[in-house]
Order: sequence, then structure tokens, then C-alpha cells
Amino acid sequence: MLGIRRDRLLVLLLLGGLLSADFYFHLWPQVRRRLAPAGADQPDCACPTAGDAAAAAAAAAAFPPSPPEPAWTRTPDETPEDRRRPAAKSKLRRLFAHPLYSAPEGPAEKLLSAQETLRYYRRKVARWNRRQKLYREERNLTLDSLMQLRQEASWLQFHLGINSQALYPRSSPTIDQLLKDTHDLNTISADYSQDEKALLGACDCTQIVKPSGVHLKLVLRFQDFGKAMFKPMRQKRDEETPEDFFYFVDFQRHNAEIAAFHLDRILDFRRVPPVVGRMINITKEILEITKNEILQSVFFISPASNVCFFAKCPYMCKTEYAVCGNPHLLEGSLSVFLPSLNLAPRLSVPNPWIRSYTFAGKEEWEVNPLYCNTVKEIYPYSSGSRLLNIIDMAIFDFLIGNMDRHHYEMFTKFGDDGFLLHLDNARGFGKHSHDEISILAPLEQCCVIKEATLARLQLLAQPDYKLSDIMRESLLQDHLSPVITEPHLLALDRRLRIILMTVERCIEANGEDNVVANSRPLETLTFDRMTQPS
Repeated sequence: MLGIRRDRLLVLLLLGGLLSADFYFHLWPQVRRRLAPAGADQPDCACPTAGDAAAAAAAAAAFPPSPPEPAWTRTPDETPEDRRRPAAKSKLRRLFAHPLYSAPEGPAEKLLSAQETLRYYRRKVARWNRRQKLYREERNLTLDSLMQLRQEASWLQFHLGINSQALYPRSSPTIDQLLKDTHDLNTISADYSQDEKALLGACDCTQIVKPSGVHLKLVLRFQDFGKAMFKPMRQKRDEETPEDFFYFVDFQRHNAEIAAFHLDRILDFRRVPPVVGRMINITKEILEITKNEILQSVFFISPASNVCFFAKCPYMCKTEYAVCGNPHLLEGSLSVFLPSLNLAPRLSVPNPWIRSYTFAGKEEWEVNPLYCNTVKEIYPYSSGSRLLNIIDMAIFDFLIGNMDRHHYEMFTKFGDDGFLLHLDNARGFGKHSHDEISILAPLEQCCVIKEATLARLQLLAQPDYKLSDIMRESLLQDHLSPVITEPHLLALDRRLRIILMTVERCIEANGEDNVVANSRPLETLTFDRMTQPS
């Protein structure tokens, strides 16, 4: 009997526990909801109601979101939390948030027709596939998969984005992706450029410099069919150009190409094609993939067991200028190609302030301080924006120390007032201890400058937007950082002050209205007195 009573007690306890659980989890919440005041029965969660969604839509219409911040304005170690804080620490981000850089750019004429461009490059890809097939069949090699043109490829989007104002719009995500692709993608071919092929075996020692600069640069094609010009490291970063070197025999520096691209973007010119630094395995990414037998023949192994190659018949008429990997890796710059000349013809024009490419000769502008009066009588420098664009280019060259601007190029589609392309900047950043004032001759002799250019230069002279600080931060984005040494960065501030002092002297001599050009035709400007070169 005692065992039966104990079993009944256990059953009662079990039923009581079940009843208590049912009451706590089911009945009691219903009682609470009925006894709670009106409106308190809505759960406290992050899910928006219909009213919240409508309010959010209205707010979005009233305050449209800001454009995405380009990746290159962030420092490498920056976290998402850092980016949500005010941009007090980043001078680069603060600069590009300034009204001078964030104002709407307005409508602009596109350089290329998307439909025509796609047809052209599809034909090129088809021709590439045919040549690859024939090459591999002749050598009994395994056939690779066919190359496909992707419309979303960053190099193609860069080409399609070029307009009459600049090579790319501000805050362009395409440029960020293009720099990344140019650094990361595998190379599928390496070759000389067309002008170098034409000069091979035809070295003319009567001319010191040819139009396209020194040899030892190669065209690399990537797996997305994009192309870039590779310039290998020739000079260490802490080395200056020797004092006895003429400007036309100076080295071409890969890091100067990289730094020039960043400076061009900081000045908001956007006339230098995108450039990125990269370590290249010259054995796997050049020697083993090139089909050019002449290029293959210039590779050799140095006594230190490093792989090296040289250029045949460079413009200095010497037979070998070798560069070497360590043992295979060699750093260099990769400058993205502009659209094919068949799609976008370019005009190459001698610089009115071209230098004498001889050992003793001088050009007229070097001996005549009133030379600009002669230039202004010649079309297209007599009106429009061509002369102002020349002065922009001179300011840019003075900042980087480039004395080798013998020609400039521009897209023929945009006419005489189109922007000038700032190409081939590898002879910049050679001397940080010397400021070559003669590069500023167009500004000194003509005493005119764009209002927008002057405003940005004045901004970059302020402590909160110091040019050297912003360049230092921008160059951290490149994979070969530090790209240039600290003395070169500090030289930028010194040269910027020289430019502003030159403008100030012009204003004192001619008046601000005659020096600072806004949107007025240049022909209406008067020049009562030319500033003498210092």
C-alpha cells in the first residue's frame, strides 16, 4: 500500500509541474497583454513598420545619400569604425570633401561611343584568339581557353568614362578597381611598344632624344585583355639625379610615374592615366610568356645569379642598359593604356616652351622674357583655353621637377580647347634639393592662371590641407609605398610657395583681373607688363 501511495504522489507532482509550465509560458503572457495599456503590445524590435518605411523614404528623398567614398582616400590600416568617425585625421578625405573638389562637375561630352567601342574590342579579341591558336598549333602546344571580352572590365569602363573634362570623374569607383586589377591580374603577354619596334636596329646617334623617351619599357597585357606600360626600377629612391646629367639623359624613374599620378589627382587635373606600382616576376611574367624573339634574346643571368634584361639600341646609342631582378622579382610602374588611336585619335603638339635638346643650344623663350607675346599671336594660343592648359602643365611639371615636356598630346575629338594629357612623367622627382625655376617660364612670362587652379593651389598651401601631408597619405595606397622619399615630399611645399609667389608678383604687376582667368575668353585679357624671370 505504501508503494502505491508513493506512485500517486509522483504523478501528482508531475502533473502540477506541467500545469505550472503551461500557465507561465502560455496563459500568463496572454493575461499581461490584455491588462497592458493600449499601444504597449507592440514588440520592441528593429523591424520597421509601414509608417517607419514611409518616413524613411521621405527622408531619403529630402537628403540623398552621399556618393561612396573612393577606396584610395582611406589609409591602409583604417577600420570600418575609423571610417564612421569624423574625418579629422585624414587630410586627404577632408580635401576631397572640400567644395572645390566636391562640387558637381556638370555634363560633359564622352570620348567614345559604347557600341562602337565594344565592336572594336570584340574584333581585337577575336584576332587575338586566332593568333594564339595558330601560334600554339605551330608549336604543338596545348590550346588555352579562348579570351572573352567582359563589358564590366575595369580598363574598358575607364575608356568609356573619359569625357571632355578629364580622364575620369571624381570619386570614380572604376579607378579604384582598375588600380587593383592592374596590380593583381596575371599577365598573358609581354612585348615592346610599337615605337620601340620601329627603332630596333635603327639607332640614329645624330639625335640625342627621340619623341618617346628612353627604352627599357614593355607593354604587358593582362588576363582581362587590359594593357599597361611597364617601366622597371632604374634608380633607388634615395638617389638624386647627378648634377652633371643633362635633363635629356636622365633616368626614367618608375616611382616618378606613380607619384605623378597621385599628384595630378590631388591637383584635380585628372590628366594622367592611372598608374600603380607592382612587383613583377620578370621570368614568369615576361620571359616565359613573350613571343618576341628579340625580347627573349636580351635576358641573361648576372654573376650574382639574378635574372636581367636590357634594351637594344636605346636613344643614347648604347647597347646595354640592364636591369635585374632579385633574383626574379623586379619592381616597376604600370601605366594603364589610353584607348586605341583607331578609336580615339590624339594630336601630338610641340610644346611652345620646348627645350633645346643639344648640349649648348638655347630656345628663344630662354633668352627672350617677352616670348609669351609671340606665342599669344599664334592660334590656338591666341584665344580659348589652350594657353591656360599649357600653364597648368607647367605648374604640374615644376612641382615634380620634370624638364622633359617637349610635346603634349590631346584628343582630337574635343577640339582646340580640349584638355592636355600629362603623359610620360618618369623624369620627374629627380632632384629634391633643386627647384628648376625655368620650368615655370610659361607662368612667369604670360602672367595668367586659371581661377580654379589658383584656388586649389592656395588651398593646398594651408596647414589643414598641406600638400606634402596629402601626398604622403595618398601614396600610402600604393603597393610600393614609400613611393618617394621625405625630402621629395617637402620639396612639393617649397615649390608650391614659389608658384604662389610668382602669381602674386604677376598680380602686383598686371592686376588680378588680368592674371586670374575665369570663364572669359583669353583674348580679352591684357598684359601691360611681363614679369621678368627671376
